Amino acid sequence: MDYVNLGRTGLKVSRICLGCMTYGAPATGELKPGRQAWALDEEQSQPFLRQALDLGINFFDTANVYSGGASEEVLGRFLKKNVRREAVVVATKLQGLMRDEPNGRGLSRKEVFHELDESLRRLQTDFVDLYQIHRWDYETPIEETLEALHDVVKAGKVRYIGASSMYSWQFAKALYLADLYGWTRFVSMQNHYNLLYREEEREMIPLCRAEGIGIIPWSPLARGRLARPWQSETTKRSETDQFGNRMYAQTEEADHKVVDSLAELAKKKGVAQASLALAWMLAKPGMTAPIVGATKQHHLEDAVVALSVKLTPEEIAALEEAYIPHPVLGFS
Repeated sequence: MDYVNLGRTGLKVSRICLGCMTYGAPATGELKPGRQAWALDEEQSQPFLRQALDLGINFFDTANVYSGGASEEVLGRFLKKNVRREAVVVATKLQGLMRDEPNGRGLSRKEVFHELDESLRRLQTDFVDLYQIHRWDYETPIEETLEALHDVVKAGKVRYIGASSMYSWQFAKALYLADLYGWTRFVSMQNHYNLLYREEEREMIPLCRAEGIGIIPWSPLARGRLARPWQSETTKRSETDQFGNRMYAQTEEADHKVVDSLAELAKKKGVAQASLALAWMLAKPGMTAPIVGATKQHHLEDAVVALSVKLTPEEIAALEEAYIPHPVLGFS
């Protein structure tokens, strides 16, 4: 496993981050935000968390909303039982709906303080290494959010703060205000980025590189679309993931060509499509660690193989050739 600094910080993270949205508790009945039919329960999740440690992964990402908090609970119990707290980097997020009441979501000072304490309880830890705002909150002044995040850092409950999908002007404003008022600065951006969605290359990625922000993309395999030949099989997730299916519905013809190019080159190089798609991402300047989910043993194995796959400029160009502009996706 390779390790790199997260942005301009001194924090060392593995170049593969294990995304824990899949782990927690499968939803039954009507699906609600954060609760998925394809989630694994605690017993099913354990082998993948163990495999991550065995492969040298020290970076784990979850969120309060995943499985309604159960993802944090499963991750917290596993880490407390199996590894020293200082040996791992634990990242979680807030903003999504947690309670059906007026202050049950968002990034207000009240919610930041409350949800952080709840996450710490579920994770069974005294601090979070990386606390991230899951999305922009249009109903709360960003100044209020930034000052609250600064205060939880100063209280010792959070080591670093990060952000996730938003417009570049929003992220630039947040960085400017933090510098202006002397508040803690965001050190990372968790954005939607992969071979099928490269709109982040226009503004967000150049902004992050200029500002020394670590980039930790989510959905690096486009909800599994890059991991197998085009529509070659269906999974429980592909059948029930309404959010993911909406994201790629408008560009299927062009996306099909990208996946075909990926499959052709993967066969030529003798590697899995997932390994090649991740290798493409890791070759991009500024990339810290793609966030990879795993529900089968080979998923993390394929991800680690990506670290040793080298691509020529011509191969990268071939993978990118069929791409067409996409509508902005993943900010909601």
